[in-house]
Amino acid sequence: MTATADDLRYPVGRFIYDPEITDEKRRAWADEIAMMPWRLRAAIVGLNDEQLATPYRPDGWTVRQVIHHLADSHLNSYARFKLALTENNPTIKPYDEAAWAELPDGREAPIELSLKLLDVLHERWAILLQSFRPADWERTFTHPERGKMTLSETLQLYVWHGRHHIAHITSLRERRHW
Repeated sequence: MTATADDLRYPVGRFIYDPEITDEKRRAWADEIAMMPWRLRAAIVGLNDEQLATPYRPDGWTVRQVIHHLADSHLNSYARFKLALTENNPTIKPYDEAAWAELPDGREAPIELSLKLLDVLHERWAILLQSFRPADWERTFTHPERGKMTLSETLQLYVWHGRHHIAHITSLRERRHW
């Protein structure tokens, strides 16, 4: 069976907020944030330069660009968490993900740079999340395109984001028998 364009673009499905947020779910999501860099490393083990230069779908980013995008995106998200914790509902600045992915560091830089960045970033992020008091989860920022977002909602989104892009890589590997 051939994968559809939507299957290739959203291999774990589109993001859907879980409205029934519990402390147990937040702990599990925080654990996933902590583990994401290791899951990414497992997904790319043994890939060569030619494979890293392969788009995960037609007209999609290469595996290398996906890895660098994860570092760019999660760095922005971590900063948004810190802004929401230290300011009253700040309006954050979105960025053009596609344009960032086309910059030389997104297209050509060694993946180890972003892998190391993700390792330490997620370690810091996990420490921050473990320190949260109940009220911290309800802190907000305003995204100009998405509106007001709580940190609970944002955590869910970035757990999905990591799964989503790792699945781009693992589903490509499965299709190509790498």
